[in-house]
Amino acid sequence: MHLNPSGQRGLSAYAVYLILSGGRSLFFTLIFTVNMIYFVTTLKLDPLQLVLVGTTLEASAFLFEVPTGVVADVYSRRLSIIIGMLLMGAAFILQGAVPTYAAVLLAQVGWGIGYTFTSGATEAWIVDEIGEERAGQAFMRASQANYVGGILGTIASVGLAALLRIEVPMILGGVLFLGLGVFLILYMPETGFKRATEGDRRSWSAMFGTFREGVQLVRMKPVLISILAITVVYGVASEGFDRLWHKHVIDTITLPGLFEPVIWFGIIGVISKIIGLGVNEFIRRRLDFNSPVAVARASMILNLMIAGGILALALTGNLAVAFVALWFIGPLRGASDPVYSAWINQSLDPRVRATVLSMSSQVNALGQVAGGPVVGLIGNLASVRAALAVSALIWAAATPLYRRSVREPITVPEAGISN
Repeated sequence: MHLNPSGQRGLSAYAVYLILSGGRSLFFTLIFTVNMIYFVTTLKLDPLQLVLVGTTLEASAFLFEVPTGVVADVYSRRLSIIIGMLLMGAAFILQGAVPTYAAVLLAQVGWGIGYTFTSGATEAWIVDEIGEERAGQAFMRASQANYVGGILGTIASVGLAALLRIEVPMILGGVLFLGLGVFLILYMPETGFKRATEGDRRSWSAMFGTFREGVQLVRMKPVLISILAITVVYGVASEGFDRLWHKHVIDTITLPGLFEPVIWFGIIGVISKIIGLGVNEFIRRRLDFNSPVAVARASMILNLMIAGGILALALTGNLAVAFVALWFIGPLRGASDPVYSAWINQSLDPRVRATVLSMSSQVNALGQVAGGPVVGLIGNLASVRAALAVSALIWAAATPLYRRSVREPITVPEAGISN
């Protein structure tokens, strides 16, 4: 069989990236279609416990995000991503196989650490392999692959949960993540990454040096400070929504008894992803990904629209309005992620790209760790509806930061980063 220059079997980096994106989305959706329903209906978790699950996950991500990002910059993007897939697979198997709150919390630690090996490294890897000029379009194509994988994963998850047990999709998703790790071992190329010297790879000082360069780049680019501040706000707001909207629909709005909850949520998920495919294609065709101002403005508009959708969901007690709100929020969030990725990747120095992206993920985790329990406590003391409304208002609070970012240049000073 033909081998590419990095020693793997002959698949292009672009093809592997789309397979990785679509497969990861399919496996995540297998798990996430049922896991919150599992937490609410099987484990009977209250709003604060639900948010603390996310806090455990994000605390793990916060502690490991930058160290694993530096590993990707100093050692290998490919190795970092493979390690992440294997760790996440093991964590999801534990979550589904052992139905206790303690096991769920332990699984979040494994998942959080595994995810940090992939976040930043995945985007940095594909930008290294295909170049910055093609990266924005690749992110949008990958987002579309995510939707296809998500649709298939939702259908499969609902079917397995309805016909067998609700834990089965979570366990199967974990096994498939392990399989994806094996696939990447065999087929993932790495030709654009410039490794550190053998001496540097053995030296922790090289890793700290890479981190310092990443911090220096952020300080030299004021727009990156704004982007990281936006990410903190996003982390605080998203944690409450992600952990509580299922409970809001189940307990506050009340689903009709025609189907089991997992089927209703499957319907919500499939239709949301179909709409999202169209939204992504519209943005891919209309947005100039080579214009930092256009990308920043698009991110701001998407952020405001998402906040409005969450507020509508929080305030309604009508099932039809709730469904429409969810079909509004989901596609817009799916579209905003690749736009954000394109924005933060613009003009990043390749030597520290994964580290800076990991810093972004880390401040997102910081926002979730700091703000999530507060939102969960509001859910316990007041109501889930109140907690969701607060999340929507926090989401909208990022608008001034977006406006500032639109006015700031994203170019690097000519001196660049010191060697």
